[in-house]
Amino acid sequence: MVNERFNPDERQDAILEVLKRGRNEGQPWGYANPKRLEEELDIRRQYINRSLKGLVDAGWVEKVNRGLYRFVADPRSE
Repeated sequence: MVNERFNPDERQDAILEVLKRGRNEGQPWGYANPKRLEEELDIRRQYINRSLKGLVDAGWVEKVNRGLYRFVADPRSE
């Protein structure tokens, strides 16, 4: 269930943008692992993991498998 009251911080917003990238270009989108996020955003891994946990807890992102995350929803854009 998506928490519509959740307010992502700057790092979480950046992660959401990476997960949503490619959606409008017909490319595969919605999935990322912490290594990809770390490389694309130049944010240390510990902060990536902490931000992902917050997004998962809010229901905006789901942990599909060990080290793989999937975009679920961003209620601000719906």
